[in-house]
Formats: sequence, structure tokens, C-alpha cells
Amino acid sequence: MFNFFKISLNTFKEAVREPVFFLMLLAAQLIIAHTPSVALYVFSEQMKLVVDSSMATALMFGLVIAVLTTSHTVTREMQNGTVLLLLSKPVYRWSFILGKIAGICVAVGLFSVLCNCSSVVAVYIAADQYNMDLTLYLGLLGALAVACIIGMAANFWRGSAFPEIATYAATLLLPLVLILTIAFEDCPIKNLPHLFKALVMVDFSVIAMAAIAVVFATRLNVVANLCVCTVIFFLGLISGYVFQGSFYRNLDGGPIKMLFDGLYAIIPNWQYFWLADAVAVARPIPTSYLIYGAVYLCFYIAICAMWAVALFQNREVAGDNRM
Repeated sequence: MFNFFKISLNTFKEAVREPVFFLMLLAAQLIIAHTPSVALYVFSEQMKLVVDSSMATALMFGLVIAVLTTSHTVTREMQNGTVLLLLSKPVYRWSFILGKIAGICVAVGLFSVLCNCSSVVAVYIAADQYNMDLTLYLGLLGALAVACIIGMAANFWRGSAFPEIATYAATLLLPLVLILTIAFEDCPIKNLPHLFKALVMVDFSVIAMAAIAVVFATRLNVVANLCVCTVIFFLGLISGYVFQGSFYRNLDGGPIKMLFDGLYAIIPNWQYFWLADAVAVARPIPTSYLIYGAVYLCFYIAICAMWAVALFQNREVAGDNRM
């Protein structure tokens, strides 16, 4: 158990130290911060545009960062022999891969939560149809700038990794901006708690994709992993139509129907995690829905963990046979 926590912590640190992690985080934050400016060109639909765009940005960037961090912490360590060095110690393969899954899920979850903070602030910025709230807009950009300055100062004076320190600074500053915004600004929408619930469901989907990426990282390189995860992502978006649609209902049993049932069960239906439409029409999201989503996420991570351990058990790592 001690090895599991150490590997998880080291994996998390490795993920946030990667320059691509903070670059993707910064890019996602800037896109979310500028969505209210695009909302000025729509009529009475600025809230829907900001919510949809912010959630889509967090989802797509979360998919990419999940694959990239997974490939760095799992695939590259297999290629450069780091795994063999680690397995030469009293560390077993199952604890190694489970620690990797836990660390990557936490890092990707942090990425998604920070995007959630900016998404809520962006909703406040776009409260007025004809005028952006420049105070909040500059405050959000200022928090990102201060995080970068802190990262540069720590890198210059202490030799610390810029992406890591900047990410930690953003972890403190962005929630602070969100708290101050909610405390001192009038709420622009009636169902703000339900917006938080919808954002949490997006977090669940990103974490589930990170677990899937770890499974394929045990066998595939970064390009192949990204391709496979992208296919799974888009199949999950249309799984209800493809695997349970009119063609499926016309089948009278047989192997094809069994195959469709299996694919529908294996591939997550991301539409269940996408609740932007419910927020747009002010439909309440029950707390039980979040509970079911959390339970489903836990079961799916457990299944992916068992699958990843099974694949990694027989993986050749420079002639190592430790089980």
C-alpha cells in the first residue's frame, strides 16, 4: 500500500511537471475566458453559448491531456527503462499500474476542476447581453498571469519546474477568483447549483477517459493511444444511436445483436455525462444523478484497472518477469 501511494504521488507530480500540461491548461483557460466576447454576437442565448463552449473546451482538452500525460508516465517509462529500474525494487506490477491510474486520474481531475472554475466565472462575465464584465474578465486573466509569474520566479530563484509551480499557483488563485465572484456579484442564472452539478459530470467523463488511456498506454505509443481514445470518445457520443438505434431494434437476436449489446456496455455513453442542455433550459439536476454517476465512474475505473493490470502482467519490460 505504501508503494501504491508513493507511485500515485510521483505520477501526479510527473504529470503536472510536464510543460504540455500547463500549456494545455493555459490554452483551455484562455479559450474559456474569451467565450463571453463571442456571446456578444448572439441574441438572448449568451448563457447557453458560454456554458456549452466552456464545457466542450474542458471535455476536449481533458481528453488530449489525459492521453498525453498517460503516454509520458507509462509508455515513455517503458521505452527508456525506468519501469525496469522501479520493478527491480520490491514493487509489483499491479501496484505500479494501479498507482499510475490513481495519479493520472487525480492530475486530470485537477485539470478539469480548474476549467470548471473558469467556466463559472465566464458565466458571470457574460451576464449582460451587451456588455462584458471587464472587472471579472481582467481578474480571471490576472490570476493566470500571476500564476505564470509565480512559476517563473520559482524557476529562476529555486530551480523548480515552471509548469508544476504555475499549476499549483493556479490551483490556489482560480478557486479564489471563483469564490470572490460568487460572493460579490449577482448570480446571473437561477440554477447555479445545477451548473456545478453539470460541470462535475464533465469531470467524471474526463477521469473515465484518463482510465481508458492508461489501459491502452500499456501496449500502444502516444499516437496510437490518441487515435484509439479519440475513436472511443466519438463512439461514446453516438453509442445510443449506433448500438441501440433503429438497426439494433430490427435485429432478431443473434451474434450481431450480442456484439452491439457488448459494445454498448463497454463504451461509455458520454451523453449521460453531458448536462449542458439541462442547464440551458433550467431543468433541475437531481443529486441522485451525481451519485449514480460517481458509482458508475468507480466501477468503470475498477474495470479499467483490472484490464490494465492484465495487459501489463505479460508485457515484456526489458526481460523482466516480475509478476
